[in-house]
Amino acid sequence: MLKLYQFKRTWGIPNLSPFCCKIETYLRMAEIEYEIRTTLPLGAPKGKLPYIEDNSQALGDSRFIVTYLKSAYKDLDKGLNDAELAISIALQRLLEEHLFWAALYSRWQYTDENWQVNKQAIFGGLPPIIRNIVASGWRRKIKLQILGHGTGRHQAEEIFALGKQDIEALSASLGNKPYFLGDRPTTLDASAFGLLINITGCPIESPLKEYGLTKNNLVNYVDRIGRAFYPDL
Repeated sequence: MLKLYQFKRTWGIPNLSPFCCKIETYLRMAEIEYEIRTTLPLGAPKGKLPYIEDNSQALGDSRFIVTYLKSAYKDLDKGLNDAELAISIALQRLLEEHLFWAALYSRWQYTDENWQVNKQAIFGGLPPIIRNIVASGWRRKIKLQILGHGTGRHQAEEIFALGKQDIEALSASLGNKPYFLGDRPTTLDASAFGLLINITGCPIESPLKEYGLTKNNLVNYVDRIGRAFYPDL
């Protein structure tokens, strides 16, 4: 059976990683059987979570995992036309290559209160004697990634202004539809749910979360997918 390696569940949501949540949501939407293996990213194929093991091979990066799942199991995007596929790719890039960084900044850099919540969720299971050392090392690494991406070169209000634009675009794109591309879930919905629930549904406070919660269609969308595909949570 396919094995999904990801962070432990916390905060009452499927996963604190938008990308782990994306893959598990795809698996559930596509009705693919899987087992969860809780771990930290040490030893992961690309040094990050999630990754999967299937048919004696390990595969990292959510984009390549989805490509594999589409070919080996079920393609949620089958039936989309070229224009819809283009919209799917564009919005996934907005989510995963732009809005994600504002959410990451919220957790690892914005306030010490958020960092402490994030630290406990990720590193709380480590022995106390090494917890602070490991957590501080990862925080330095993540902050350098945020800086290298460019997001970390802005002021907080600028970062959140850009993030709010993304949320506005997502809300306008979703409109009153049950899913972003119509009446059935696609890869885009797995990606959107994974990040949106990690902005609006976790105890990380920021202007990004506050703004996301004003978009009733996005809030209802997250709730609807959660109830449909995670009735066990």
